[in-house]
Parts: sequence; C-alpha cells; structure tokens
Amino acid sequence: MFRTLRRALCVAAALLLPLAGTQSAQADVGTKAAGAGYWHTSGRQILDAAGAPVRIAGVNWFGFETANHVVHGLWARDYKSMIDQMRSLGYNTIRMPYSDDILKSGTMPDSVNHDGKNTDLRGLTSLQVLDKIVAYAGQAGLKIVLDRHRPDAAGQSALWYTASVPESTWIANLKALATRYKGNSTVVGIDLHNEPHDPACWGCGDTSRDWRLAAQRAGNAVLSVNPELLIMVEGVQSYNGTNGWWGGNLMGVAQYPVQLDVPNRLVYSAHDYATSVAQQPWFGDPSFPANLPGIWDKYWGYIFKQNIAPVWLGEFGTTLQSTVDQRWLSALVTYLRSTSTDGADSFHWTFWSWNPNSGDTGGILKDDWQTVDTAKDGYLKAIKAPGFAGGGSGPDPGGPGDPGGPAACTAAYTVSSDWGGGFNAEVKVTNTGSVPLTSWKVAWTWSGAQKVTSMWNASYTQSGASVTAVNAAHNGSVPVGASASLGLGGAPGGGAVPSVSCTAT
Repeated sequence: MFRTLRRALCVAAALLLPLAGTQSAQADVGTKAAGAGYWHTSGRQILDAAGAPVRIAGVNWFGFETANHVVHGLWARDYKSMIDQMRSLGYNTIRMPYSDDILKSGTMPDSVNHDGKNTDLRGLTSLQVLDKIVAYAGQAGLKIVLDRHRPDAAGQSALWYTASVPESTWIANLKALATRYKGNSTVVGIDLHNEPHDPACWGCGDTSRDWRLAAQRAGNAVLSVNPELLIMVEGVQSYNGTNGWWGGNLMGVAQYPVQLDVPNRLVYSAHDYATSVAQQPWFGDPSFPANLPGIWDKYWGYIFKQNIAPVWLGEFGTTLQSTVDQRWLSALVTYLRSTSTDGADSFHWTFWSWNPNSGDTGGILKDDWQTVDTAKDGYLKAIKAPGFAGGGSGPDPGGPGDPGGPAACTAAYTVSSDWGGGFNAEVKVTNTGSVPLTSWKVAWTWSGAQKVTSMWNASYTQSGASVTAVNAAHNGSVPVGASASLGLGGAPGGGAVPSVSCTAT
C-alpha cells in the first residue's frame, strides 16, 4: 500500500486468546490455560497446544523498524505499563515490526526514558530490549508475532531484499530470531516480510520477483530451526492485472498456494485500509459500503471461507475522521466475524496501531501515549477475543447503584446533503448527564414520506414515518460531556428537520 509516516512507523501487536463457546477450550480450563504453548493450524482455524481454537485479536506496536531501533513511546511510559494496558483493553497479541538493523551487533535503542521508568532497559541493546518485552508480554499472557517490516530503518522495500540487505541476510536473520526464541511460546509466529508490492509477483516463476517462492524458501528455513512457529505470509499488490493494497492481494493463493515442509504452520496475512491512508476505487462505488464484502472475498476472504488456511488481517486502521472511513471500519468489523457469535472460527487481526504517531491512521492511544481513543477501541469491541478485562473503555464508573446520578442525553439532527431524490443526515448524541452512558437510543418522526435507505454507526427500525435507532456496539459508551453520532441516508429529499428524543442508560 502507499506508505507515508504510518509506514515509517510500523509495529503491530496482537494478543491471542482462545475463544469462549468452544467446548474443547472450556474443557481445558483448570488444567492448562487457554492459548497455552505453541500453536498450529487446522483448516481455517488456529489451535493452541491442547487443540483448542484461539483467535488473534491484537495491535501493532511499532518502532523497532525505525531509526529508534525500539518500540515507540518509551520516552513517555514504562513498557510494562503499556503491555498491561493492552491486556486490560482486551487485546491478546502484539505484532512487533522490526528491521534487520536490530540484528546488527551492538545496535542500541534510542529515545528510551530511564528516569523512573524502563529502568531495567538501561544499557541494553535493541535485541535485549526485545527480549525484555517478550518476557513481560508472556508473563502478562500475551502472544507476539514478529514482523520483518523493513530490510533497514531507511524505509519500505517492495521486495524482500535490497542491494544492501540480500536474501541471504534476510533468511539468516529470520533463522536467528527463530532460534533466539525457540522454546519460548510467547513468540508464536513470524511475519516473513511486510507488504510486498510491485514488482513483486505471485506465481510468476521469476525467482527474483516471485514472493510466493521466496516465502516458501524463508518459511522452510525458519521451520528448519524452530518447527513450532506459525509462518505468516502476506499477499502482494497486483495479481493478473488486479491491483490492491500493498501486501493485501492474496488472489494467487487459489492457484499457487504456499507449500511448507512442516504441515499446519501456514497463516495467510492481508492488509486493508481506509481513505485516510489512500483512495481506492471501491470507496467511490455507488453501492459502498455494501460492495466491501465482495472486495474482501476476492482479495483474501475466500481463503478463510473455503477452509484453505487461517487468514490474519495483520494491519488495518484509519484516523476515523471521515464518514467514509467510519462506514468502512464498521463494515470490516462485521466481516471479520464477532467473537460472541463465531468464537475462534473467525478472521484473526491486529489493528494498526497502538502508537498515536502513525501519520495517516493515528492509534489506539492518543498523543499523550496514555489516553485511549475510545471511539477506535470501541469499534473493535465485538471482535476482541474473550478472557481479558475491559473491552474498550474499562469499568463503567456510572453503573447501577453508582451515586453519580441518572444518565441523560440530548440529540441533534442535521441534514448534510439533499439532492431532491434523497438526502444524508447525521444525528449527534451528547451525554448531558453526570455519569457515562453505556447505551443510547434516539427516535424521531418525519412529517413527510421519508424512508431510511441506509444507516451507519447504529441499528434502526422504522414504522411509517417513525424511526428508532440504537447505538452500535462500538459507540454506546459515551463519557460525560462527550458525543457520539450516527449517519443515515434517506429518500426522498426535501423533508423538514424533525425533533429527536434521546433515551440514555
């Protein structure tokens, strides 16, 4: 995909948890923790060492691939506190981007604050810091997927090698990391190379460009020294004239699957983004966002749906500022399958990013490296794996019996565009009470014959001219004084603005 500052800062974190609702996982509780040990695949699922299905549901935490040679944010916080916060929010895996620079002898991290924080990292090399992060993540119950993001800190590379970092170095370093963490099942897999793109090809047979063949060479090399690891293989940009996101095109798998020497270790990985990263033709399709599932099916979803192999959406993200991006993320979360409905029989994912300093997406954390962007985190609530505390915004301080007072809200209806035959409108809900909202409902009655044709960020029912809309899973929690909104399309246009009632709980 197109790389801006986000690409300059690439790290992914994903934490793995077995899914509730699977009998094998529940039966194993009390004898061995869910998700324990190394993992393997069976059809489209990932299974833990006991054979219970697990779901990767995590975040990217980048920095080791940049000139800092260490995860970002350690200038502001202790690494342990960030890992604890990830877990408290319900993330179970960290995708950890790195460049081959950190495997050079004596590479030291930059911009780590040791004043009352990160004191145990003082004087350590970048690899030794990575060891510390892996150790604490494992203690906290998180899994890590190492992501070879760049050959060096200078930037992305279309192919897995460059003039200064040949294929031999790439494979040697992959093997070195696989050996370093052999026997430590916190590191559950390796993403072989981030976002191969043109001129990389899939199945063309040219060994200098064919990413599928290179992934086989590298994957088998890794498995030769650590046969327990999952091998994550991303897509390319173009296949048979069809273009997509960098690393996001896995259409070639149908004809040219990756073949590894060790069975049940292969996971295919795709990336998908919204308009804050770059425009794609499907965002302008008149049927958007209804067209998106078909797009995802074509590029990578079919692999899961045909039970070929597990599919991991290793990166996806957005600033969430535009309505298009909000609708994209809502549709994508639905496509990835909710944990409450499908458990671990779902797509795996790591959101881009934990870091707030990703230029074209921002992060789960805000710029202070402490405050959670509850809107972004809330969208992901339905697809987080079970077993962690939190779930987006932490415990609700205004729940039943709380002395803070009754929940209250108001709603404002605004028409954003009207072309006669139809219109778009927004309903903004504001928490006017003294306790946080956990959910809200709005209702209005049009004076004319208007009908809702589409709605995002809420679900609705309509009876005659009366409409009732209830928050979506990601935007029901609204802090005191804050707002949430829904958008809708309707027809015909030209109607009067109705008054809207708001009911809060």
